[in-house]
Amino acid sequence: MGKLYKIYKRNVYGVMGTLIFHILLVSVFLLADVDMKGTAYEEELLIEFPELIPEPEAVEETKETQESEPTANEASSPLSETRSNRTNIASNKLAKTDEFFDEDYMREVEAAKQLVSDVNNQLSKEAVNLEDIKMPVKTTEGMNPDSIDNVVYTGESNIVYYLENRYHVSLPIPVYLAQSGGTVVVDIAVTRDGKVIEATPRKNASIRDDQIFLYAKAAASRTIFNADASAPNPQKGTIHYTFVAQ
Repeated sequence: MGKLYKIYKRNVYGVMGTLIFHILLVSVFLLADVDMKGTAYEEELLIEFPELIPEPEAVEETKETQESEPTANEASSPLSETRSNRTNIASNKLAKTDEFFDEDYMREVEAAKQLVSDVNNQLSKEAVNLEDIKMPVKTTEGMNPDSIDNVVYTGESNIVYYLENRYHVSLPIPVYLAQSGGTVVVDIAVTRDGKVIEATPRKNASIRDDQIFLYAKAAASRTIFNADASAPNPQKGTIHYTFVAQ
């Protein structure tokens, strides 16, 4: 026992140092193990997904849906109510504007329809051949030239011609052909033997029926006057046709 005490006393510092060293060593291992177990090093994991390209129609529908369907916050917000009120006011104004211009618009439509109808009627009329126009003829055959008047009455209508020192031998009567009325003056050129070689109706803005001018020209062209060797060649004159509306 005494020997052990002496050995202990001699080696107490060495034993204590060894013991402390081992304690520190064990503590280091324990700390290292805790650090290894407690620290987790996470590595980034990359997952690649294929790119999905939405179809244009789907994108447009999505945008339209997003634009047309306001969120709950937007629907209940004062700004949304203000926009809605402005939209309603604009719609009401537009409706009133349409109502205001509706009558004028309808008038313009009716006028356009009437214009189209008039044009179609004009286009549908066949060109009149002067030779095809039938009309009665007033002759002076067998009459005394001094008794022949230059005015011919046919009911309410009349024909008057002015050709100095000449009288008609054959005078066509066109005034009964027209349904509308008016007076047409036709400038004529007559040869010495009495034939009309030129017949030009004068314009008359009050006459809207162009057929009247054709009837007057046809009648003047067919008119025959007496022969006069001393007359100018050609001799200028006029024939006035007064048409009365039927």
